[in-house]
Amino acid sequence: MSSLFSSEQDEGWLPEARRILSPNFDERPVENDICLVVVHAISLPPGMFGGQGIIDLFTNQLNPEDHPYYREISNLRVSAHLLIRRNGELIQFVSLWKRAWHAGVSEWAGRERCNDFSIGIELEGCDELSFEKAQYATLNAVLADLLARHPIQAVVAHSEIAPGRKTDPGPLFDWDSVICPAVYPG
Repeated sequence: MSSLFSSEQDEGWLPEARRILSPNFDERPVENDICLVVVHAISLPPGMFGGQGIIDLFTNQLNPEDHPYYREISNLRVSAHLLIRRNGELIQFVSLWKRAWHAGVSEWAGRERCNDFSIGIELEGCDELSFEKAQYATLNAVLADLLARHPIQAVVAHSEIAPGRKTDPGPLFDWDSVICPAVYPG
């Protein structure tokens, strides 16, 4: 994959990503304070891949009648900056310069509210299944470019910044497949 950045990066958009806009973001409290990457996992419905559920959740279009689980989460207002599908497809929902609502109640290195200073990357997956090689390839390409352009201090699991509340990306996420010296698995 070639460099993901171009002049669009000046506005925080990755040109090789399919862009689907989420309304679930706001301004970062400190401009350009991006020092953390949070790796998440999501599947909607749980354990199922390739559908519209994740996109619908991140764009506030999740229909509670489409699946029983959706009734529990359809009122959530969440989004990650990026989603990496099982086939490696990269989708961007929020500019990297904005605060996406992905981490919830969280703390890293003594700092609370990780959304303020992090980039959230969701991988389509779950705790019970391994991730795909194509996902690791896309993740590594994204991380290489992010590390070259931001003072990233760590790449962490969602479970590490929200222990006891979150488990993703789960025990089957292969941190050894993440080629990045800044990785600190949870």
